[in-house]
Amino acid sequence: MTKSNLTLPGKRFVIGVPYVWLVVFFMLPFLILLYISFVDMGNDISPFKPIWDSETGLLKLKYENYYSIFQSGDDGGLFQTIYIEAYLRSIWYALCTAVLCLVIGYPFSYFIARSAASVRPALLMMVMLPFWTSFLLRVYAWKGILADQGVLNRVLMTLGLITEPMQMLYTDVSLLVGMTYVYLPFMVLPLYANLVKMDVRLLEAAYDLGASPFKAFWLVTVPLSKTGIIAGFMLVFIPCVGEFVIPSLLGGPENIMIGRVVWDEMFTSNNWPRASALAVVMIGLIVVPLAIYHHFTADPAEARQ
Repeated sequence: MTKSNLTLPGKRFVIGVPYVWLVVFFMLPFLILLYISFVDMGNDISPFKPIWDSETGLLKLKYENYYSIFQSGDDGGLFQTIYIEAYLRSIWYALCTAVLCLVIGYPFSYFIARSAASVRPALLMMVMLPFWTSFLLRVYAWKGILADQGVLNRVLMTLGLITEPMQMLYTDVSLLVGMTYVYLPFMVLPLYANLVKMDVRLLEAAYDLGASPFKAFWLVTVPLSKTGIIAGFMLVFIPCVGEFVIPSLLGGPENIMIGRVVWDEMFTSNNWPRASALAVVMIGLIVVPLAIYHHFTADPAEARQ
């Protein structure tokens, strides 16, 4: 028996564990959501009704759960529903949050990657330090900071910069501040992992060829960190699309995102099929960025196979 045959079961186990994880914790819940999205609950309270006719044996799928997402019931307008507005608003806020995290996180990552090797662990620990505190406590802390009688308004009034409290809580500003604060480490860490491996001799060569520091950064550092930028962007954008807690605590009535809409449909309206349909469509919106991410990060040799 060859050595490769001896290690083959181990290789299969290592490869199989992630697949089992994805099947159990992603595929099965997704199939349950997909099943419920085609159910016609009627006046029943259980969403797990059969979707086939026991007499004819044919499927009886309720496609209206999906039609209602894209078509208004009042005037029949296409793509003019509150659900489409919530999707677009969620994508817009997630995009703005990802851009803000990139603008703030790139200098952080660059500074850590160019610091002395002895201090990098301490700097990385400071980036990870917020995760040691409860997520809800961190979001509630921003309510105390941005409230009308909060810390920030009191400081500005004490300095004489404003005469009366500014409305910062329950606005676009508070929502973006909270989401950027929470998801910033997800941008910093992939960028750092990419920048720390960059060969600084490439910058020295650019300087020798007459490039200015900014030009060398733009033409050498940024292209070489493209993979980290895309990874960080996806790690921030994808969870922000379905974010529920931060918009509920820091956003106002004009900042309703799709996560809150799904929650309302499921627990307030008790319309599980429509909530499941909304979740399935949201998953589709997330899969597209994942496909884009895979396209840009896939190994060229693997892509040709």
